[in-house]
Parts: sequence; structure tokens; C-alpha cells
Amino acid sequence: MTRFCTAVIAAALVTGPAMAQQAPPQFPNMTFFITSTGGPDGANFGGIEGADRHCQTLAAKAGAGGKTWRAYLSAQAADGKPAVNARDRIGSGPWVNARGVQVAANVDDLHSANNKINTETGVAENGRMIPGRLHVVNQHDILTGSTADGRAYPPGKDMTCGNWTKNAEGSAFVGHSDRMGLRDDAPSKSWNASHPSRGCSYEKLKSSGGAGLLYCFAAN
Repeated sequence: MTRFCTAVIAAALVTGPAMAQQAPPQFPNMTFFITSTGGPDGANFGGIEGADRHCQTLAAKAGAGGKTWRAYLSAQAADGKPAVNARDRIGSGPWVNARGVQVAANVDDLHSANNKINTETGVAENGRMIPGRLHVVNQHDILTGSTADGRAYPPGKDMTCGNWTKNAEGSAFVGHSDRMGLRDDAPSKSWNASHPSRGCSYEKLKSSGGAGLLYCFAAN
């Protein structure tokens, strides 16, 4: 009996801390994050609505699911449907990350040189940093499909992987969460409009420094 009790206590001591470590960190006051993971199918989220659900799901795991979350994505005009501008769908701000640091006060601030999205502040919903160009694994390419002022590109050339429905041919414009480029004057300094991706599959997104990650903003 004594041996049995000892074994139960030992098991509790082992599993108790292990279970505690598995609990995701909670950030209920967070209103901005970069997704810790991409979607299951490259840049294909089943449209913007699917990308919003991805943001909402991750936010809920971090204890911030009581807010309405939107993916910072634009959509090009196509099939009789008007364009969608990323800047018009993310609320009015201000936005703070999981660490409580404000990245922008409002929409205009977000799309100005004053915004604070960078390596230190552009963290995931779990509070972890997104690997940038100086890391062994680079995931700084964040899908946006947007111009520098947060608007959709004109119809014609694909800049949104078929409005976020393609996982093979096509391209999507991305920003750099670490705002780093090979030259100081390079457009790759932009957090939301650095360059087009090499394709829409996870492999193509990965090949240029991405993982199909998204910017997520609380719209309320």
C-alpha cells in the first residue's frame, strides 16, 4: 500500500507540472498579433472569411476570443465583386500586442512611418517572436495582398493568390514583420508591402522567407 501511495504521489509530481506547461499562455488584453502558424493549405484560406476564422481560433486559444478578429488582407476586384481594402476591415485601434506594447494608435498611424511593428513587437498570439531574416529559419514574410497604404491592388495581376483561394500558381504580396531588407533603401523595409511571393503553396511561401502567416487585428 505504501509503495502504491508513493507511486501515485510521484506520478502526480511528474504529470502536474507537465500539464501546467501544456496550458497556452493567456493574453486577454491583446488586440494585435501575428499568427504563430499558417493555414493548412498555403495561401488558400477559402477566402478572407477563412483567414478571419484562423485569427479568431488562435486568439481564442490565447484567451482573447471575446473580440472580433480580422486578418489584415486585401482582396482584388473579381467576378463582379468589389475590391476589399485591408485597412477598412480591422477596426479603429489602438492595437497592442501580447506583451501590452502598442504597435499603432489608429489606422493612419498604422500606415505611417510611426507604426511600431518590428522584430520585438511583431509577436505571435502566444507571445513568441516571429523568426526574422537574422534567424536560421526565416518566417518574416507575412501575407497581406496590400499596398503600403493598406489597399487592394487593381485587378489583373494576381497579388492575393486568387483572393486567398489558391495553393499553387499565383502570387501574393507580403510584408516583412522584421522590416529588414538587403539594402537600407529597399521596399522590403515595409511591414505590409515588401514584395510578391514566389507562389501560393506552403513550399513556395517558405522558399522566400515565409510560412503563410497573417497579421490579425481586433476590430472591436
